[in-house]
Amino acid sequence: MYKIVTSLSTILLVSLSLNTQAAAPITSVYTALEGANCKTLESSEEGGGWYKGRCKGMNAYDLLVMEGDLRQTITIVDPKKKEHPLELWNTVSSGFSSLGNKAEWRMQKQANKPVPIALIVRFNVSEDPERPEKNTSYLVVSKITANSICVTDVIKPQANANELARKLADQAANKACKPAG
Repeated sequence: MYKIVTSLSTILLVSLSLNTQAAAPITSVYTALEGANCKTLESSEEGGGWYKGRCKGMNAYDLLVMEGDLRQTITIVDPKKKEHPLELWNTVSSGFSSLGNKAEWRMQKQANKPVPIALIVRFNVSEDPERPEKNTSYLVVSKITANSICVTDVIKPQANANELARKLADQAANKACKPAG
């Protein structure tokens, strides 16, 4: 009987240890989408103007911030330099838009190294032509996995929007990509 209890205790301890390791905590790291963190790659004032800049991200990921026709979007550039356009002007709204001033990276340790698993950005959109000064401020969640980088969730303004965005970001890896609208 003693051997059975000892064996069960050992199995339970090993199981708890493995579960603790599998569920590494997820943290947030913020990077700027403007200023010294970003470098202008291309810009023009002609024809309504356009802009493309590269902002430093996390762990060899960068963000391309683009603007054209008073609409902005982001492209995530992975460590292999592959570009993953988020097409915010299609996946969220085609209205005149601007990004918030920072990106929130959801990070989780994998092999003792923090790795981005999701990105959260604020996306401010003028959707009412009668009141163009009135913006709707969305939080956009994008998953970052080895196989896919795309928008998974769009959170409308609400009291708990930041907490909800983080919860959805932490679950984003298993979600489908949001189709362009």
